Formats: sequence, structure tokens, C-alpha cells
Amino acid sequence: MENFRQPRDIAQVLLSVLFLALMIVACLWIVRPFILGFAWAGTVVVATWPVLLYLQRLLWGRRSLAVLVMTLLLVLLFVIPIALLVNSIVDGSGPLIHAVTGGEMTLPALDWLNGVPLVGAKIYAGWHNLLDMGGTAIMAKLRPYIGTTTTWFVGQAAHIGRFMMHCALMLLFSALLYWRGEQVALGIRHFACRLAAQRGDAAVLLAAQAIRAVALGVVVTALVQAVLGGIGLAVTGVPYATLLTVVMLLCCLAQLGPLLVLVPAIIWLYWSGDTTPGTVLLVWSCVVGMLDNVIRPMLIRMGADLPLILILSGVIGGLIAFGMIGLFIGPVLLAVSWRLFSAWVQEVPAPDNEPVAIPEALARTKGEEA
Repeated sequence: MENFRQPRDIAQVLLSVLFLALMIVACLWIVRPFILGFAWAGTVVVATWPVLLYLQRLLWGRRSLAVLVMTLLLVLLFVIPIALLVNSIVDGSGPLIHAVTGGEMTLPALDWLNGVPLVGAKIYAGWHNLLDMGGTAIMAKLRPYIGTTTTWFVGQAAHIGRFMMHCALMLLFSALLYWRGEQVALGIRHFACRLAAQRGDAAVLLAAQAIRAVALGVVVTALVQAVLGGIGLAVTGVPYATLLTVVMLLCCLAQLGPLLVLVPAIIWLYWSGDTTPGTVLLVWSCVVGMLDNVIRPMLIRMGADLPLILILSGVIGGLIAFGMIGLFIGPVLLAVSWRLFSAWVQEVPAPDNEPVAIPEALARTKGEEA
């Protein structure tokens, strides 16, 4: 019996693919305003899902009460502080931008160096020699770049309306995901299995681990250190404490630590003669700086360890691409991609440790075939 194979209709295949592509693009275009909010909510829900289950057990097994408590906690501990922080940056950044761009910011004279024993006078003389040789000209050349950078960072926070819209969407989607989390997770795993069978299911689980690692080991640690450091700056009377707190949050998210902001603030307090607040901030900075070594290992064990350069690239790239929300979404996207890529590479054994022998073996194989 002969089996006649039907010829493939190329036009039908092309039109089917084109129709599916148009439908996918149209759907993405429609949900485009909600993508960032949903991604943010997914990160929050995946990271805090064990807390929801714990609250549900405490509240007599009532999922509705647990969802209500978690939503209120997100509002009180996350949305309101960030909104107040962004609003304070917008209100208090005007004098700083004017000082930077208007030429009022100059290099300091550092007269206090004369009081430092042994080396103070030499450092003071060297500093003023640098100023005499063109320190003012150097500052004049750097001022436009400093002003542009400062204005850009403040401009990212100035989109407070869009930011609050994403916060509202994050709360709405978080409540929905808390309410139907098991069904949503099962649907995502089912779709992944349809695409790549068991590998697809494993990819979803690895992505969840990466999200939890970033949210707990990076974001939570950075928020705790930045808030405590900001409290220390405000109590000791350091000017622009709100703006410095945001810079400290960026440094902590980028794994650079809060001391890049706190140490110059301590030096400024001693320089201005406020030795008591400077000593208080010095002791407080030691506590805040050591929190990283206490909180991070405990939280990282709940997720997965990630490379430093990946987190740094995610923070900076996310801020440039998505604004303030990118501080949280950028590292998550790179972490998920890195975990999936790493799992895919490790499916095959590592190459031989002696790369010199590989070309020789290949040459022998070609010679035998010839």
C-alpha cells in the first residue's frame, strides 16, 4: 500500500504564523501599561508567599483575611514609605540642582586640615596648590556633567504620577495573585510543560528561586540598610538626608554598601565641628554596615546566590530602562535569565581541562577519515 504524502501548503503556514504573530503583538500592546505593575507584583508575591501561608494558618485558615493583612502590610511598609521618599526628593531637590548648575558649588578650602597633627599642614598645602593650578577650572568643566546627572536622577523620581499608578497596579495584582496564587502557578507550570515538557517545569521553578533570591537577599537587605542609614543621617542633622538615603539605597542595591554615603557624611560632621553627632553617626554606621553580613546570608539561603556583576548591571540598567521601578525589576529579570542560562549550560558535562589535546585529537580524526 502506497502512502501518498500531502504537499505542504507554504502559503497556509506563513499566513498562520503571521496571524499568530499579529495576535500576540496586539495582546502585548493592549496589556503594555500593566506589564511593569504585574512583574513587580509577581516579584513581591513570590518573595512573600511563605508569609501569606503563615498568616493564613494564624487567621483560622481564612485566605481572605490573610490577603487583606498582606495588602495592608504592603501599603504600610512599602508603598507609603517609597511614595513619601520620592515626594521628598521632588520637593527638596530644587536648591541642590540650582547650586550645582548655577555655579554656586565650588571645591572646599579644607582649612580644618591645619589642625591635623603631623601631616595636616602638608595635605593642606598640596590641596591649595592643586586649587591654584586650576581647581576652579576643573570644577567648571565638571559642573555641567554633575548638573546633568543630578537632574536626570531627580527626573526619574519626578514621574511620581506614573510611579503611583504602578504602585496601585502592584497592589491590585498582588491581592489577586495572593487570592489565586496556586491556580496561577499551576497555569504557568502547565504552559511551561506544554512548551518544553519537564525542562519547562524546571525552568519555572528555577525562575521562582531566582526571584526569591533577589527579593530577599538583595532588595530587603538594601531597604533595611538604607532606611536605618537614612534615620542616622536625619537624627545627626546631615543636610539633604532624603536624597542621600536614595543614593544609599542605590549603593546597597548595587552591592556597594551604605558606607559610600555614610563615611563622607561623618567626615562632613567632623569637618563642620559637630563632633558629637559625628561620633553618633560613626557608631551607627558601623552597625548599619555590619547588617549586610548578618541579614544577607540568612536571606540568601532562602533563594539562590547570584553574581555581583549581575545585580549591579540589573540595578543600573533597570533604572535607566524603567525608572524607579527598574531598581526592583531589573535585577530580577537578569537573575531569572542567568539561572535559566546556567541550568541549560550545565545539562552537558564541562569540557576537558587540557585544551591543547583537543585540536590534536580532531586532526587525528580527520586524518583517519581521509
